[in-house]
Amino acid sequence: MGTGEDADSWAQIPKASCYHGVMRVLLSPSFQLALDPKQRKVLEPYPPLGTLYAASVLRERGHEVFVSDSMLASGHDEYESDLDRFRPELVALYEDNFNYLSKMCLTNMRRAALEKARLAKSRGLRVVVNGSDASDRLEEYLRADIDVALLGEGELSLAELVETLGSGGVRAELASVAGLAYLDRDGGVVKTAPRGSIQDLDVLPFPAWDLIDAERYRRAWRKRHDVFSINMVTTRGRPYHCNWCAKPIYGQRYNVRSPSNVADELAWLERAIEPDHIWFADDIFGLEPGWVEAFAREVHSRGVTISFKIQARVDLIDETVADALARAGCESVWLGAESGSQKILDAMDKGTRVEQIHDATRRLRSRGIRVGFFLQFGYPGEEWEDIEKTLRMVRVARPDDLGISISYPLPGTPFFERVRSQLGDKSNWTDSDDLDLMFRGRYTSGFYRALYQFVHRDFRFRRELGRLPRPMAVARAARELAGLMFSRTRLEIRSYRQNRALGVA
Repeated sequence: MGTGEDADSWAQIPKASCYHGVMRVLLSPSFQLALDPKQRKVLEPYPPLGTLYAASVLRERGHEVFVSDSMLASGHDEYESDLDRFRPELVALYEDNFNYLSKMCLTNMRRAALEKARLAKSRGLRVVVNGSDASDRLEEYLRADIDVALLGEGELSLAELVETLGSGGVRAELASVAGLAYLDRDGGVVKTAPRGSIQDLDVLPFPAWDLIDAERYRRAWRKRHDVFSINMVTTRGRPYHCNWCAKPIYGQRYNVRSPSNVADELAWLERAIEPDHIWFADDIFGLEPGWVEAFAREVHSRGVTISFKIQARVDLIDETVADALARAGCESVWLGAESGSQKILDAMDKGTRVEQIHDATRRLRSRGIRVGFFLQFGYPGEEWEDIEKTLRMVRVARPDDLGISISYPLPGTPFFERVRSQLGDKSNWTDSDDLDLMFRGRYTSGFYRALYQFVHRDFRFRRELGRLPRPMAVARAARELAGLMFSRTRLEIRSYRQNRALGVA
């Protein structure tokens, strides 16, 4: 590691380009639907909330801020045009750390980030980055076209960095800014003191919604889904110890906004943006005891009627919470079910029980709230009987939707360390539909891709059966049955081949 004490002109900003420390900063995330076939097909684009938070913090401190939003872009032409039009003094590639897709550290998005950095550098601009992938691959980013990486929660580190640079700061002065990483003159990595979390989230200004084209999102949503959904967050971090869940930004810390602060933003969004629906992008919604009940009261007192969806743990959904969610306008809850096998839940350090999955589903459905299950296949130790238990759980609980993934070892997790020696050159998925099993599992990647298709088709077929006898439902069920039979045959063939290779068939 370097010391960070060498005073040179690396960070010097010409005085003529600043006015009393005010800087022109362009912020941009790297995620693009165009680079992810699955998400492009689903077409549920959400604005880069983390970027908008960082923009609002900078603007509150008097800086000139522009957001180059790449979510709906087809390439980098819009970003280049924004660079040339806005002519910033600093570019911050600020990822949306509230979006699970950014946490997945997809290689397509890494390439996009590094290309954006190169384009900024070719114009003589300094480049800062914040995000899960940059934290996991720090040296790779710093040895490319990145001058500074923001480690952990980035808004305050970015604001202090901008103020230091805007005052004509030099490299030595960056050592006093917590939460940074950069290279010294000898190529060593310098890490400044860690930055603590923002414990009082109510002090943050609301995201800078005016800096993105909300109408562009509205058109995309309405064209595909006839509804317009936008995103909010009430918390940062998660305190649980699931050994496969990456926490490169917030770590094990957990902080929550007050119910009144969240209700204020919700009421403002309903008036100013007029969405039809809200996605609360928290990893876990309503973890603090009594929070959901207080939130329901605050929402009711403001006359807010907008519906929303959340993600929650099954052990948090008791009768009181389910009642409060219904009163507040909750339309659907995605539960981290993961597996119908208690053996696998315990291996994951999930801290939940299979019966709690059924209890939470029953409580929510009885209040008219839709339920989605997140499932994960391929975790080390999972055998065919564990897969069957998961299939049985889905058939009995009958959720309204499914989200299926294959176990994916992310850097910084105990799971990753456990299988690190088995990883080859590929250590990240290319896109969210990659589903490659990158460690030695019970079955092959081909088997799990076939399982993925089978479970989805089995789920859809049974759902259509439940809608009979309507003619359209009959036709859909017939189509799903044909796909299901094909999928089952494909799965059985792959299972047979795998078992033969292992000498158990």
